[in-house]
Amino acid sequence: MRYIIGYAPNKHGEEAVALASALASTQDAELRIVHVLDKPAPADAAFVEQRAVQETRAAWAGERLAEALLRVGDGVRASTDVVYADSVAEGLIDAARDGDAALIVVSAARNGPLKRFTIGSVANALLHASPFPVALVPAGYERPANITRMTAAIGSRQGAEALLEVAVQAAARRQVPLRLLSLIALDFDEATDHEFALKAARAHARIVLDEAVATAGTSTEVTAEVAEGSTIETAVESLRWKVGEVVVIGSSRLAEHRKIFMGNTANKLLRALPVPLIVVPRAVSDESAEAESPSLSV
Repeated sequence: MRYIIGYAPNKHGEEAVALASALASTQDAELRIVHVLDKPAPADAAFVEQRAVQETRAAWAGERLAEALLRVGDGVRASTDVVYADSVAEGLIDAARDGDAALIVVSAARNGPLKRFTIGSVANALLHASPFPVALVPAGYERPANITRMTAAIGSRQGAEALLEVAVQAAARRQVPLRLLSLIALDFDEATDHEFALKAARAHARIVLDEAVATAGTSTEVTAEVAEGSTIETAVESLRWKVGEVVVIGSSRLAEHRKIFMGNTANKLLRALPVPLIVVPRAVSDESAEAESPSLSV
C-alpha cells in the first residue's frame, strides 16, 4: 500500500507528513512525498535558459524533500519525487495513478483557526476531481503516538455500504475500534412538528446505524452514535473526539463514478471537525468501469 503526500516546505506540509506517517505506521504502508512544479520538466524545456531555470527549481525542491524525509515517523518507509504538471492537484493525481496509491494526503489548512479546516485551492481541486481517497489535515495537527479510532459518518443514501466496507477494513487493519456516526440537524421550519420530526429522525438514524453495525461483522469493535444539534456544525461539536482519531466520509451522490465531490452536509461537517478527515470517492456500480478504477482502501 502506498500513500502520496502533497508536500510544500512549510508547516502545512509538515502536518501532512505527520498524518501520513501516523496512518502508515501500523500497516506497512509506504509514503511517497511529492512536490509538484509547473511544467516543463528540465528535459522537455524549449530552450537552454528555461532548462537552467527548471533545473534550479528541481534542485531546490529536492533539498526540501530531503528535509521532509527527516520528519517521517520511525519504521515508516518513504521516498520522494518531484513531479511536473499544470496544477498541483493534477500532479498529485498523476503521481497516485502512476504509483498505484491508495490515498492522497494534503493539508487543508490555509491560515485557518487552530485544529480546524480552511480549504485551500489544492485541497478544493482534489475534492472535486480525485478518483483516489483524499485525507485532509486540519491546522496545527501533530502526529499522535497511534491512530486510536476511526469514525465513519454513515448516511442512508446509495453508496453507504461501500463507505462502511472501507471504514471497517481501515479500522481492522490498524486494530482500532470503529465508531459509526449519524448526524441530525434540528433546523426545522416553524410549520414543522418539532417533537415528531425529532423522533422520526432519531429512529431513522438508529435503524441505519443498527444495520451498519450488523453489516460490519466482528472484524473490529464497532459502536454507533447519534449526534444532534441545531445545525450539523453544532452536532459535530457536541461529540467527544480522541487524540489520534480519524473521520471517514463518502462523496456526495452528485459525484461522478469513482470521483470525489463534497456535498453540503460534508462541507458543514468539515468546518466543525477538529480531527483529520478522509473523503472516499463514490463507488462504481458498473463492473467494467470498476475494473479500470483504483481500489478503495485507506
